[in-house]
Amino acid sequence: MTRLLLVLAAALCAAPAALADGIAPFATQGGPGVTTPDGTARFVALTAGDATNVIKIDTEDGSVLTSTTVPGAFGVAMPTYAGVGEGLSADGKTLVLADVVRSWPHARSSFVFLDPKSLRLRNRITLRGDFAFDALSPDGSRLYVIQHVDSNDTTRYVVRMIDTQSMRLLAGRIADRSQRGWVMAGYPLMRVTSADGRWVYTLYGNQKNVPFIHALDTTAGVAHCIGLPLRGGDQTNLILGLRNDGRTLAVHWLSGRQWVNVDTRTWRLSPARGGGFPWWLIVAVLGAVLLASAGGRVLSRARRRRVLRFA
Repeated sequence: MTRLLLVLAAALCAAPAALADGIAPFATQGGPGVTTPDGTARFVALTAGDATNVIKIDTEDGSVLTSTTVPGAFGVAMPTYAGVGEGLSADGKTLVLADVVRSWPHARSSFVFLDPKSLRLRNRITLRGDFAFDALSPDGSRLYVIQHVDSNDTTRYVVRMIDTQSMRLLAGRIADRSQRGWVMAGYPLMRVTSADGRWVYTLYGNQKNVPFIHALDTTAGVAHCIGLPLRGGDQTNLILGLRNDGRTLAVHWLSGRQWVNVDTRTWRLSPARGGGFPWWLIVAVLGAVLLASAGGRVLSRARRRRVLRFA
């Protein structure tokens, strides 16, 4: 039976993922799933008629460690178009799956909470409205969700918080207090997370305006928005990376060319320096070669003069 599950899991993981409504964030069945913080196991959700099979797979040998069946259609959360699964808390003690919805907008949204070790179903919450997974606090006590607020515009949203102890959607929204009244609009392109899982930095593209970074403190429940000085263009070529022990958020181009850095303590932007193609080095080497060549010619002429003088 274990061998049969292994073959089934491997086949379905290799198959294209069954996506939700085509806009990010969404949930997916099949695909690579979400990996544990230590990389030793991964969780994959598979369709099973009106239910969902959740399987925990050993990443070293591909064996099935455990599995369970959850009523309803649920999948691993994909918060951005980068296609990286999320939903496992940084401490490895909470796994959240989001409902798979194939039409948009939807009137009700559901999330299930499982024990990553046993895959036992701990809890479930259903919300009235269109909600999607955004982030999870390191200890799993807070689930942040995206609420779409405009049925005609999928880019308009607000961030809300669910207290996973009481299973309540808290009033208000998680927003940058310095920019009150601003309803964020954009598509989540990619993100990076701090080593401890506390800070989540998401890059949003917006062809009608400038792209921006949504910096979410999942422990304190506060957010900051940093607009980037780029209007239009191919915003999908931007990438994020953390440096200097998380103190610097680097925003670079996919080609590797640096652009700007964000100080994660002050949220100030500064031009990125260094790390691009070293044209100065090429010029210096070329100059040295030309100089050496010219010096060689001068030395050669001097030698010929001495030979002719004493001939």
